[in-house]
Amino acid sequence: MLNYRQLHYFWVVAKTGSIVRACEQLNLTPQTISGQISLLEQTYGIELFRRVGRQLELTEAGRQTLPYAEQMFQLGGELELMLRAQPNEQQILFRVGVADVVPKSIVYRLIAPTMELSDPLRISCREDKLERLLADLAIQRLDLVISDSPMPSHLDIKGYSQKLGECGISFFATAELAALYGGDFPRSLNGAPLLIPGPETVVRSRLQRWFAEQQIQPRIVGEFDDSALMQAFGQSGSGIFIGPSVIADEVRRQYGVEVIGQTDAVSESFYAISVERKVKHPGIVAITEGARRELFTEL
Repeated sequence: MLNYRQLHYFWVVAKTGSIVRACEQLNLTPQTISGQISLLEQTYGIELFRRVGRQLELTEAGRQTLPYAEQMFQLGGELELMLRAQPNEQQILFRVGVADVVPKSIVYRLIAPTMELSDPLRISCREDKLERLLADLAIQRLDLVISDSPMPSHLDIKGYSQKLGECGISFFATAELAALYGGDFPRSLNGAPLLIPGPETVVRSRLQRWFAEQQIQPRIVGEFDDSALMQAFGQSGSGIFIGPSVIADEVRRQYGVEVIGQTDAVSESFYAISVERKVKHPGIVAITEGARRELFTEL
């Protein structure tokens, strides 16, 4: 069986960068730490560190081991917090994965109802690529994944998609750009500087198809997987950018921009993906009901 104490010493040395700093953190002698790591290496016939001058560097085996150790001791820390909690203070852990293409404002509005539940939740929110999040959902390291698309059919993962809502898109610009391109929408977008979502987003292809149908050719000056970064560039005046119409007022206030046009011909959809067909987790129930009751009221 894997010796978790030895693995823990390896992890601390890898994170701190040296045995000396690991000794300070663990309150142990260098001989104890180096000896235990050597035993771990001997057990599996591998080398985890190599010395380069006075520095320790991870070997390839060490680099592959580190993320596993990171996950194990992170989960161990969460378990310890749960076990130490008093019965009347225990919180339900709600682990949410968010596809990195989903706008942050939408994510907040979707998750916000979970903060108002009578039984407290402790939310753990992680952003990543959709397929990696779904892999973690499959092994129950996540309770829910929020995405701009339903469960992909090509993945051999058991999961159920609930559509939370759908809305059109709005085009935002600074006052200076709005003065130049705000009239005669959408024809005014022809040749206009435009910031668009990255190719992994669903709305990207819908937007390009709509431009083709309207015979409009904007000047693409930037593309972003991260909507918050796209909005920051838009706020600086780098170009016109898009966002879900359902949060248009919020985007206007937050970034000091104007809405120069809106269309329902291009829509963004949002989904909650879980391993349960019949949802029982109170956090997921709060998200699905809140989305339909408050955010996407047309559904």
